[in-house]
Amino acid sequence: MNIAIITGGSKGIGLGLVKKYISENYKVYSLSRSIVEIEEATQISIDLSDVKASHHAFKMLFDQLKDIDINSITLINNAGRLGTISNLENIDTIDIAKTIQLNTTTPLVLNSLFIQLTQDLTCKKQIINISSGAATKPYEGWSIYCTSKAAIDMMTRAIATEQSELENGVKCISLYPGVVDTNMQTQIRSTDKADFKNLQRFIDLKENNELYTPEYVANTIYTIDTTNYLTSGAIFDIRNYQN
Repeated sequence: MNIAIITGGSKGIGLGLVKKYISENYKVYSLSRSIVEIEEATQISIDLSDVKASHHAFKMLFDQLKDIDINSITLINNAGRLGTISNLENIDTIDIAKTIQLNTTTPLVLNSLFIQLTQDLTCKKQIINISSGAATKPYEGWSIYCTSKAAIDMMTRAIATEQSELENGVKCISLYPGVVDTNMQTQIRSTDKADFKNLQRFIDLKENNELYTPEYVANTIYTIDTTNYLTSGAIFDIRNYQN
């Protein structure tokens, strides 16, 4: 059986990924605060900004996999948040901590557990970290988000380097999904221009129908995953993907 574990699977890109992997006959586990009407997925309601709860839920998930003959297993760290959009000095301390927790710390914890708990598996094992072009391009008002995504990319490179030394290591890649029509984009467009000087660019992308759909992004990520399009440690913008 092929297994996909997807964080933030109740909406946006995550929901698109859940639906895509189900359609390809994967056994899908979705970790998200909300439960949606997809009976084919095993949904685990969890606040991923709570590191102890996330650790416990992930261990419990793997308990369910003990008796399954696994052909491949993929973890997709998709859950994330922009947090407050404003200059750093205007952002509440708790909001800063919550964004870093969800966007960076929880993926580190889940990746650590994934590597530990799949050590005895000889099948294909892959981590896909959903990053952003904001990892390399600073935006005024997104200091926390940009920082968290830059950390995701270095996390990916470091894991890939560590795992390359092992006989049966885990492949780890980082993907930039482009600008996608999700709730995050709605949040961006509703921001006061005084807090986000690049506001008009994102309004124009929506008005000109230049946003990717979650379905397109999910299909592309699935193809990159299953065709071994990238080597471990790759940081890749799916806008550059060519069949």
